[in-house]
Order: sequence, then structure tokens, then C-alpha cells
Amino acid sequence: VHAWEISDQLLQIRQDVESCYFAAQTMKMKIQTSFYELPTDSHASLRDSLLTHIQNLKDLSPVIVTQLALAIADLALQMPSWKGCVQTLVEKYSNDVTSLPFLLEILTVLPEEVHSRSLRIGANRRTEIIEDLAFYSSTVVSLLQQDKTSSNLHEAASDCVCSALYAIENVETNLALAMQLFQGVLTLETAYHMAVAREDLDKVLNYCRIFTELCETFLEKIVCTPGQGLGDLRTLELLLICAGHPQYEVVEISFNFWYRLGEHLYKTNDEVIHGIFKAYIQRLLHALARHCQLEPDHEGVPEETDDFGEFRMRVSDLVKDLIFLIGSMECFAQLYSTLKEGNPPWEVTEAVLFIMAAIAKSKETLSNDLCHCSLFYGHNLTSEIVNSECLPFKLRENNPTLVEVLEGVVRLPETVHTAVRYTSIELVGEMSEVVDRNPQFLDPVLGYLMKGLCEKPLASAAAKAIHNICSVCRDHMAQHFNGLLEIARSLDSFMLSPEAAVGLLKGTALVLARLPLDKITECLSELCSVQVLALKKLLSQEPSNGISSDPTVFLDRLAVIFRHTNPVVENGQTHPCQKVIQEIWPILSETLNKHRADNRIVERCCRCLRFAVRCVGKGSAALLQPLVTQMVNVYQVHQHSCFLYLGSILVDEYGMEEGCRQGLLDMLQALCIPTFQLLEQQNGLQNHPDTVDDLFRLATRFIQRSPVTLLRSQVVIPILQWAIASTTLDHRDANCSVMRFLRDLIHTGVANDHEEDFELRKELIGQVMNQLGQQLVSQLLHTCCFCLPPYTLPDVAEVLWEIMQVDRPTFCRWLENSLKGLPKETTGGAVTVTHKQLTDFHKQVTSIHVWVCWVV
Repeated sequence: VHAWEISDQLLQIRQDVESCYFAAQTMKMKIQTSFYELPTDSHASLRDSLLTHIQNLKDLSPVIVTQLALAIADLALQMPSWKGCVQTLVEKYSNDVTSLPFLLEILTVLPEEVHSRSLRIGANRRTEIIEDLAFYSSTVVSLLQQDKTSSNLHEAASDCVCSALYAIENVETNLALAMQLFQGVLTLETAYHMAVAREDLDKVLNYCRIFTELCETFLEKIVCTPGQGLGDLRTLELLLICAGHPQYEVVEISFNFWYRLGEHLYKTNDEVIHGIFKAYIQRLLHALARHCQLEPDHEGVPEETDDFGEFRMRVSDLVKDLIFLIGSMECFAQLYSTLKEGNPPWEVTEAVLFIMAAIAKSKETLSNDLCHCSLFYGHNLTSEIVNSECLPFKLRENNPTLVEVLEGVVRLPETVHTAVRYTSIELVGEMSEVVDRNPQFLDPVLGYLMKGLCEKPLASAAAKAIHNICSVCRDHMAQHFNGLLEIARSLDSFMLSPEAAVGLLKGTALVLARLPLDKITECLSELCSVQVLALKKLLSQEPSNGISSDPTVFLDRLAVIFRHTNPVVENGQTHPCQKVIQEIWPILSETLNKHRADNRIVERCCRCLRFAVRCVGKGSAALLQPLVTQMVNVYQVHQHSCFLYLGSILVDEYGMEEGCRQGLLDMLQALCIPTFQLLEQQNGLQNHPDTVDDLFRLATRFIQRSPVTLLRSQVVIPILQWAIASTTLDHRDANCSVMRFLRDLIHTGVANDHEEDFELRKELIGQVMNQLGQQLVSQLLHTCCFCLPPYTLPDVAEVLWEIMQVDRPTFCRWLENSLKGLPKETTGGAVTVTHKQLTDFHKQVTSIHVWVCWVV
């Protein structure tokens, strides 16, 4: 409680930026989480003190201003006695130009904080605040209509406009504000052009943010009533004007809107509506192709990890999502029209190839009969290809096919710019469907890619392309398996990224699975031998001779081989991979034992074993006892959560085998002892969410495969108690696993699946719920109100639904008791929930139709 006074004193002293920032942040956090500590009669003095601090510290640091603005906003939201706070602030500070930046900062964060989950103010108070903000909206908008502002003030005003647009959740409800903002933003086009003329990039970016937020806010109107009212398509024109700016950072701001527009139009599936937006998307894609051009003096391959490389990847994703509106073939034609006139520079050619590759990745393209549809341009790929005299095939008049394009690309001369070759290799990889339908081109394609594989700048791209060819052309590639095996043996001689090397092995494994069963064992052994030998050398500490000394490299490679070698094995046949995996197990076991303290290596060992078990299924039975023994022994000392995950895989594979159930239960009980000890530590749940996630994955597998085994065990109650405690954990994966366990556990006593043990399961679940049901319901309600983000609520709803199915009258009583325990008011005096609202909520929750809506 002393933090209030100390923070206030530090802000008064103003000794330095660090102490003031610490004090401002502390004040904000205290208001967010500990506001109940203050007596009501101190709220007004706290408000006045904060306003004094923000005015005195406004020039010290922007981050301090932001923290204080958040503190003031959070105070206003929790202080019902502060009526008309927006009007008060505007009247007090709007005439002082030096105060405008922090005033706008407060007005920016205020509507954002209304929806903050950090503030447990209740729906009633939120509604009251939103109505108050809407009432004063015109006051705020009038404050923002100034010109010739400084960059900082311009940014703050832009933030405020964007926040106002964001706050319009329902256009019809906030129609007056919506209309005012809509008309006001449309008048900013001239100001945007002035900023462009002045080369003021900061203001250009601000205007683009505003235009984008405008389109985001009125997206539904734009799609449903294009060209009418708030669906006026001048909003899209504003974004396309921004797309014409030479700096790619400007158009990138609008990407999220274009994604959402594409999603809405895809769901609409109305050709008339699609036709309206087609021209806009065409113009956007032409602009994106220009923005994707490398600099003319660029050397080497395109960088993928710098800012521009990341921008191009985002362009590729956007093209894939929007291409359905135009049609891939038509888009190819339009793109190439930028090339076929004259002799285009290499950077133009490369950019077009890049967009073509993005189009080839799209589902819309792959769903077409690629080898029979016409493509995109006149007689040739580019003049470079034609002039090289490398096209011996006869072109069809004005209508070359994808096959001809493919052949033209793979015959590109080695004299073209490296970036063009790099991107053409990517394009070839994405055209694997064409190769599959035209296997006569497989040899020249592989020859082209092998050349790239042998050149360091092109090697990883070529490896990825070979992987794609293997994935799509698996049957045709079987004849080339020996060649793939040679590549795998020499993998470390190629200058490949780790991901590209693993991708090559994945492609090889996919082809391996198509070989005759009598050949798979020998070929798999050959494919794994390089990795196994490397692990043996690391275990014996022999000189590496250039080979990586990191065992995870070879564990990852073995894992991808096991994961994707999935031959079709008929019942009664011995799995061809079984013998190889049994031979490799001692090396994996020894590696696991040697590196038992290294979580990274242990995780990779478990991942490798996971896919080995999945590969052969029941054929891995011989590994079960030694594997479980080693897992339990290591876990007693080193609590790597991946052992819990691997345990869930074993339960999934063997849990329905009568002879394995007791051994698997013993494994669970042995793993639970150190797990519970770990979670009992201070902040154990928060510090070990992966352990929580994997523990309840394991428990869920037991419920799915052998529920009675778990329900009869002594460990079921402790597991359920930890599940109840873990419901408060705000971690997406862990919380999902906990809720799934609770749902499936209770469901096993509800669903009459006509199996013989249903009555026994029903009885066992009834005993469990009699013991812990009230505690579970109360905890779930508490976590919904005070701990969990909204996206988790459907999972909670499913658990509550299952509890109600066990015994509806008892559940109604449990829910009533839980609701009575909720706080009815905040410390500031705001009503969080009324008795009638609690009664209505109880009635709704226990009504079937509401549950149907909630769960759906």
C-alpha cells in the first residue's frame, strides 16, 4: 500500500527519466490491480495529482506521458463520481497548445482501456462509459481538425482518430459519430497529397493508418452495400492512392484490411459483388508487383530476412488470399503485360516471377486443371529467354500452356541475374502439379534444380523445390529414389539451411513410402544410416570432420524421416520400418541418457521417438517397456515436459491394449509425483505452463483410451484437483488442454455409447463430481470473471454443459452458490452486477437453448 505514496513522491521529485517512468508505471499498475486499497474520498485527490504530474512531466519522455495517460484513463473508468471526464479534460487543456499532446494521449487510450481485461469493472460500468464517450464524440472530433501541426501532435491526433474509428463497434448504434468520422476522413485526401509533395513520410503514414482504419470500420458496409452510403468505395480509392506511394511501408499498413476484405468476399460468394471489387484488386496487385522489385544494383539472391524480404513474404500471402477474385490465369496475363513490351530490366522480370510463384501457391490455382488451361502472355517468358535461343519446342500460336512456360523457365540461361534464377527455381517448385501431369518434363526439371543445388546462393531454394516435386510427384519420383538417396548421403556437402536439409529428407521419405514393401526396409536403413553414424560419433566423441557437433541436427533429420515414411501396410503384414527402428533405438536411448539434463536435446529425442512410435504403431511394442523405464528414471531428476507428451503418445497407441493398461497407469503415477512437486513451487503453474499443457494431454489420452483405468486409480482425484487449480492459468495451450481434460473426463460418464462399462463409468464420474463438483463450478465461474480472456469462454462453457448433464438439479444449486459468492460492487462504488442480472444469468445458463447458442 505504500507504493501509492512513494510513486507520487517520485513523480513530484522528477529526479530522472528512469525513476519517473518507474513511478508512473507503478501508479498505473496499482490503479489497474489494487484500486480497492484506496478509500473513496481519496479518488478526487488522486485524479488531481495525476493531472498535475502529466502536465509537469509532459516534456520529459513520451513513455512517461503514456503511462500516466493510462493511469488517468483507468482511474476515470473506475471512478463513477468523475462525471463527463472527456468534457472536463477538453475544456481544461484544449486551449493550451503545450498540453495538447498529453490530452490527445489520454483521449486515445481512454476508449482502448474500456475493453481492457485488466480492469474488472463489469459490463454495466462498461456500457455506462461507452455511452458517455459517444455523447462527447463530437467534442473530441472538433478538437482534431487542425492543420500544420508538428509531427508528434499529428501522430497523436491520428492515433485519436484511429481509436475513435476503432471504438465504433456497431455502426448503427453510433451512427452520428460514424457519419462525422466518415465525412471528416474523406476530406483528408488533399492533406495526404500535400504530405506526399512535402516528402513528409511520417504524416503520409499517419494518413494511411487513418484511411485503413476507416475501411476496417466500415468493412461490412463496403461489402454489403458497395457504393452506397457508408459503403462508398471512395474509401478503397484512398487506399489505392496510398498503394501508389513509392515507399512500400505505406501500402503495407493496409494489408490487414485487404486480407479481411478478401475473407468477407470469399464468404459472400456473389459473382456480382465480386465483379465490383475485381478492378480494385487488379490495381492493388499491379502496385504490389512494382513494390516487390529489387533495386537495379542489387547483387545476389533476394534477402528474405530483412524488412524488404519480410514485406515480399507478406505480399505473397496477400496475393494467395485475393487471387480468387481475379482468377489466376487472368492475373498471369495482366502481370505479364508489364513485361512483354520491349526488353524489361531484370528486376522487373524477377518481380513478375515472384508474383507468379505466389499465384501458383494459391489453392485456386492448384484446383484448376493446370496443364490444360491457357496462361498469361504472348509468345515467351521474357525477351531474355527468347534471345538466348534456348527454346527448341514449338510454341502454340498466342496460347502457350503452363507446360511451355515451365520448360521456358528451366531453360533460362545461367547468364541471367542470380536473383532471377533464384525466383525461377521457387516458381518451378510451385509448379509441381504441372510436372506431375507431364512426367516427361521430370528429368529436365530435376536437372535444372540439381544445378541450383550445387550453387551456394541457390542451394536452399533448389532443395525446397525438390521437396515440393517429391511431395506432389511421389509415384513418378520412385524411379529417382537412388538419386535422392545419393543427395541424402551427401547432404552436408551442400550449403543448405537446416530447414532446407530437413525438407529434402521429408521429400525423400515421402517417395520412399511409395516403394514396394520388400524394398522399404533396406532403403530406410540406408537413408537413416548417415544420421545414425553421426550420432554414434558424437557419443564416442570422435572428431567431427566437418559434421555438426549438435545432436539435434541428426535427431531432427531422423524425426522427419520417421514422420513421413508411411507405407500402406495390410493387416497381418510386418511393418517394413519396424526392424530399422528397433536397430536405431539403442543409439537414441544412449543419446537421451547422455544429454538428460539438456532440455533442448531431450525434447528432440522425444520428438524423434514420438514419430518412430507413430510410424510403426503397434509394431513398436518391443520398445514400450525400456522406453517407459528410461523416461520415468530421467524424469525423476529432470522434469522435461516432453516426457509427459511422449507418454500421451504411448497411451494413444497402446491404451486400448488390455495387457498394456496397468503399465501405462504405473507410468502416469510415476510421472505425476515429480510433476506435482514442480507445480507446488511458488508460482509453479505460471512458471511451467508447458508442463501443465503436457500433463493434461496425457491425462486426456487416458480418458479417451482407457477411462475406467484412470477413474479407478488413486491418482484421478489429485489430477482433477490440479486441473481445477490450473483453470486460472492464462496460457492458451495449457488452458485449452485443461478444459479439454475436464470436458472429456465428465463426458465419459454422460455419453451412453452402448459400451459395456458405461454404467461403471457413470457411477465413477458421479463419485468424482460429488467430491469436487461444487469446487469446480465455483472455480470456473471465478476464472471467467477475473482470470481468463474472452476467447477461452467457449471451452469453459463446454465443461459447464457436461457438468449439467451429469445432474441438472445439483448443478443448478452449485451454480447458485457460486454466483452468490461473486462481488457485487467495486471499491469505487460502481455496481458490477445486480441481483436481477445474477438471477437472469442463472436462468439463462440452465436453459438448453442458450447452451446451444453458446457452444455453437
